[in-house]
Amino acid sequence: MSDTASHTGDHDIVQAESRTRAPLWITIALAVPFGLFYVYDVWEAIGNLVGLNLTAQSLDTQLSGFGWTVLIFAVLMPLLVFGIALVIGRRRSAGAQAVIFFAGLCLVAVLSIDIIVMFGLGRLIV
Repeated sequence: MSDTASHTGDHDIVQAESRTRAPLWITIALAVPFGLFYVYDVWEAIGNLVGLNLTAQSLDTQLSGFGWTVLIFAVLMPLLVFGIALVIGRRRSAGAQAVIFFAGLCLVAVLSIDIIVMFGLGRLIV
């Protein structure tokens, strides 16, 4: 008797998971547009890296080691946050996935602004 109850409980868990989990095509349909926003953040960070390097060269100086570290982190951060959002949201509903991707974009925006405000050009060059 307990074997039947255990089997029924497992079946209920599988049914509940399949109801809340979004199909793969919806996950891809959400990940692609949000991924484009994350890629745009990477493109902006690469622009900052190249632009600040050229600005430092025009001032006859160079980026410091700290500056390179901060700017490379700014390039890698959106990719890392997108990957984490993808992993966290993979077994959730479509709405929850969209919220997780959006929260990740907000996090990237806040950290990017903080990098610019906290460090500025003066701290990134030698």
